Amino acid sequence: MMKKLFACLLLGGLSAAAMGQTPESDLVARGEYLARAGDCVACHTAQGGAPFAGGLLMPTPIGNIYSTNITPDKETGIGGYSFEDFDQAVRHGVRKDGDSLYPAMPYPSYAIVSKQDMRALYVYFMQGVKPVKQANHAVDIPWPLSMRWPLSLWRGMFAPGVQDFSADSDADAATERGRYLVQGLGHCGACHTPRAITMQEKALSDGEGADYLSGGDPMEGWVAKNLRGDNKDGLGQWSEQELVTFLKTGRNSHTAVFGGMTDVVEHSLQYLSQEDLTAIARYLKSLPAKDPQQASFKPDGSVANALWHGDDSKPGAAVYIDSCAACHKSDGSGYDHFFPALRGNSVVQTEDATSLIHVVLAGSTLPGTQQAPSAITMPPFGWRLSDQEVAEVVNFIRSSWGNQAKAVDAAQVKAIRAEIEGANPALLGNVNPDKLSQVQR
Repeated sequence: MMKKLFACLLLGGLSAAAMGQTPESDLVARGEYLARAGDCVACHTAQGGAPFAGGLLMPTPIGNIYSTNITPDKETGIGGYSFEDFDQAVRHGVRKDGDSLYPAMPYPSYAIVSKQDMRALYVYFMQGVKPVKQANHAVDIPWPLSMRWPLSLWRGMFAPGVQDFSADSDADAATERGRYLVQGLGHCGACHTPRAITMQEKALSDGEGADYLSGGDPMEGWVAKNLRGDNKDGLGQWSEQELVTFLKTGRNSHTAVFGGMTDVVEHSLQYLSQEDLTAIARYLKSLPAKDPQQASFKPDGSVANALWHGDDSKPGAAVYIDSCAACHKSDGSGYDHFFPALRGNSVVQTEDATSLIHVVLAGSTLPGTQQAPSAITMPPFGWRLSDQEVAEVVNFIRSSWGNQAKAVDAAQVKAIRAEIEGANPALLGNVNPDKLSQVQR
C-alpha cells in the first residue's frame, strides 16, 4: 500500500482563499489523484468487485475483517457522510456511528494529511465515484474479541491525532514533499515498518527512530523490504533515478516488484507525476541506514565459473540450472527490467527469506505499466519441488555470486507452503493434489 499528489501544489498547501476559488471539477480531479496516492482502491475493492465497493478480506491475528464500501451510495456506502464525518473516519479513525475503526485502515498515517487535501478527497468520493449498492461484510472475529470499544483505547495510546504536516523550511523542498507523501497518504510504514506486539508501528516517521521503514514483519506470506540506506537489504546501493524507475515501472536493474507491492505500482505509483516520484525517491534516499555496519555487496564469480564448467555439485545448484538459470543466468545477473538480478539483490539478502521462498513456491507476476507495458510471469515451482529442494535452491541463491544471507531449512518452506495452500491452493500451480502429495513424500 503508497502515494500521490501534484508537485505544483507543494505539500498539498493550497491557501484557504485559493481553495475557496477552486472549481468543483478541479477538486474532483485533484481528489482522484490523491485517492491514487493513497491507493484506496487496492484495499476497498474485492477481487472482481466494483471499485471502492469494499468486501476485500483482510486476515488479522484475531480473525478476518473486510474493507468497507466507500462509494457514495447513501444506504450501503458513504453517501450520507458530511465532510466532517469523512474527515473523522480517514484522519481520526472514527466511524460515523462513533465506533473506532480497525487499524487496518491506516489512519495513524493519514493524520498528517492536510485539510485541503481531505476536502479534495471528499469531493472526489462524493462526485467522481460511481455509487454501488453493496452491503458491508460483517467481521469474522469471535466474541469478545469482536467488541470495538478496546479499539478506542488502542487509538488513544498509539494513534498520534490529527496534526497537519509541517514542512521544514530549511530542508530541500522536494525531500519535504516526499516526506509528506511517504508518511501521509502513501502510508508506506504500514507495511515497511515493524510492529510491536500490540500491533502499532514501532515508528510513524523517521523522527521517531531507525525502525521506521526498516522492513516489515511477515504479512500474508510476504515481507516488505527495508527502505532505508542499508547496503545489504536496503536502498543503499540504489541511485535516486533507479528508485524512481522502480516506483514508476515496478522494475529496475536491481530487482522487480512482488507481493502486495504489485498492487501499489499497478494502481497507484505508476500514475504519480515525475516530480512526486522524484520527491519520494529523494526522501527515501535521505534516510540513513538502520545498520551502518552492513558491508556493500561484492561480486564473487566462483559459483558462476563452476556452473559454466558444468559443476553443479553445490546443493541447490542442479535445481537452479534446471529451473532458474534460463531467466536469471548462471551468474545471477538476470536481464535488466525483465528478469531481475539475483546477485546483490536486497530482497534475496534479507534476514527473513519468506518472500524469496514464496516466489519460488507460488511464482509471481510483474505487472505491465504505462512505461513498461509487458507483464512478465515467473511460474510456480511448488507443485514439482519438495520442501527440501526449495530450501536448497533458496540457500544456493542466498549464498552465491557474493550474496551472504543465512540458510533456511525445509521446515520453514513447509510452513510457508501451508500458508499459501490455506489462502489459495491454485497459487502453487494447477496440479492434482495427489501428485503434490507424492512430490512431498
